[in-house]
Amino acid sequence: MQLWSGAFTIVLALNVAWFSMAFWYFTVKSVAAAKLLVPKSARESPLFSTVSASVRFLGAMNFAFALMSVLVLANLSLFDDPKQRALLAAVFAVAHAGQFVCNVPIAMGGGRRGESLWDVLSGPMLFIFVVDFTLMLANAVVSAGLLASAL
Repeated sequence: MQLWSGAFTIVLALNVAWFSMAFWYFTVKSVAAAKLLVPKSARESPLFSTVSASVRFLGAMNFAFALMSVLVLANLSLFDDPKQRALLAAVFAVAHAGQFVCNVPIAMGGGRRGESLWDVLSGPMLFIFVVDFTLMLANAVVSAGLLASAL
């Protein structure tokens, strides 16, 4: 249990860092985030500002997960039972999975094709893709380990 408790704390800290960076990027730097999604040739379109404003919603969702991670980390004693911690780690795994899985079809389809989609397999999007996958796995493994330790 002690191993998995320590792993849970580490993964929570990583969640705080990642979700906080995503909040900052998609909310404060929404124009830069929109540039990842919209090809240069389409940035003069009025829809570019719509995409830029829309990614702030993604930033707000990441803020909620960052805040939840901070609050759990600051109040670990409220979650003494490994099953409680496993549930929380599973929720965070799903949060990362949602952000990863949505990019899989785009990556499988070859990314940006002309004026559509974005390139998942290079640059900042590849970094986002890999980190969300890694944190999805880390949270899932910690969740499974905590459940196994509770048996």
